Amino acid sequence: MEAKNNKKTIWAWCMFDWANQSYNMVITSTIFPAYFVYVTTNNPQKTDIVSFFGHKYVNTVLSNYILGLSYLIVAVLLPILTSIADYRGNKRLYLQLFTWLGSLACAGLYFFRQESPLEIPMICFGLASIGYCGGFVFYNSYLPQIATVDQQDAVSAKGFIYGYVGSIVVQLICFLVVLKPEYFGIKEVNYLPARISFLIVFFWWIGFSFIAFRILPKGTPNAGSHNYNVLTGGFKELAKVFGKIKKMPLLKRFLSAFFFYSVGVQTIMLVAANFAAKELHMPDDDLITIILIIQVVAVLGAVIASKASAKYGNTKALVGLVAVWTMVCCSVYFVTNEWQFAIAAVVVGVVMGGVQSLSRSTYSKYLPENIPDTASYFSFYDVTEKLSIVVGLFCFGFVESMTHEMRDSALALDCFFAVGLILLIVLLVAENKVVKQTATVSV
Repeated sequence: MEAKNNKKTIWAWCMFDWANQSYNMVITSTIFPAYFVYVTTNNPQKTDIVSFFGHKYVNTVLSNYILGLSYLIVAVLLPILTSIADYRGNKRLYLQLFTWLGSLACAGLYFFRQESPLEIPMICFGLASIGYCGGFVFYNSYLPQIATVDQQDAVSAKGFIYGYVGSIVVQLICFLVVLKPEYFGIKEVNYLPARISFLIVFFWWIGFSFIAFRILPKGTPNAGSHNYNVLTGGFKELAKVFGKIKKMPLLKRFLSAFFFYSVGVQTIMLVAANFAAKELHMPDDDLITIILIIQVVAVLGAVIASKASAKYGNTKALVGLVAVWTMVCCSVYFVTNEWQFAIAAVVVGVVMGGVQSLSRSTYSKYLPENIPDTASYFSFYDVTEKLSIVVGLFCFGFVESMTHEMRDSALALDCFFAVGLILLIVLLVAENKVVKQTATVSV
């Protein structure tokens, strides 16, 4: 087994985040959401109702449902795939397969034009999401394998920082292509500059991922723990992990809190661009600028969160971050102009990187040391996260479809934040009791 804390391996791991955050920035946060809202509302009827396989949907509700379905598919597939990955020790292969799926689907969005039926573009949109979030479970499972417990907060934060910086670079490139196509000899025909940005994501994502593919370890076979069919073994393994987690009171409490606040965190990150484009009618260049600012301050947020966790502990830091998230989500209901959105976005940027980075490293710290099947444990973590996103997206979409107000959907999400915050406080109290008991026994 390769020694932990190897600088080259950690760098390669971080470069995967550098690569795949191009999808997160361009496809879910800026250019594609604005492009989708524009082409589906700029019609003779001036309506936001679209047709998809013969059914009528509000355009943003449809995109939320597609994303939610993609995360649900990943949640169902991952137990099977991680079981096979553990059995054969080939999780790097699945990292590659999901990356190719996602990046090629982004390339497919190049063919999405205003006159195009929505079926094929929306399928590509969903497949890109499956490729992105599907690969992340195998990426996350490398963390305890490449870093010792005392280094996992810093390494996790470093991965997110690489991702944010990489997403900023690729966004700036796409920004230039969209706003100044003449610099590249591109004609503004059939929204060609915006569609070229989807091709840029493909090349960036798959190109830089090859660094991780070449350097990250293949994986360690663990056939001894799988004496049953690998197609059903993943679910049995998930059940075994759940059984073990039930015997770990602190980890069990953390996962409960993580589920609820992830409903809010992940959903807001996925729907923010749609909100700005549809509710505030924000111009594309203003939206992209604000999202870029979010990514810049997110780098700072990940660093601050790492230092805060070192000084105050992971749980206290998470309590503070989720408390801020709760207040920001509530304030969205009252946002009516670009400046208010920009202020809320900057605050979100600061806490966004911190809560994601600390959640991953906190879970990793709670795991037993030197476990051979990290993919199975992180499968449980990722299934929890994916299911929270499914709940969040469908909740957001359902409330909007009922009230035709995305602000009402934001209030619904805030309830999940509040529950997550309460559960984190309960976890903090439980942790303090354990510390006191340990101190008493040692004396």
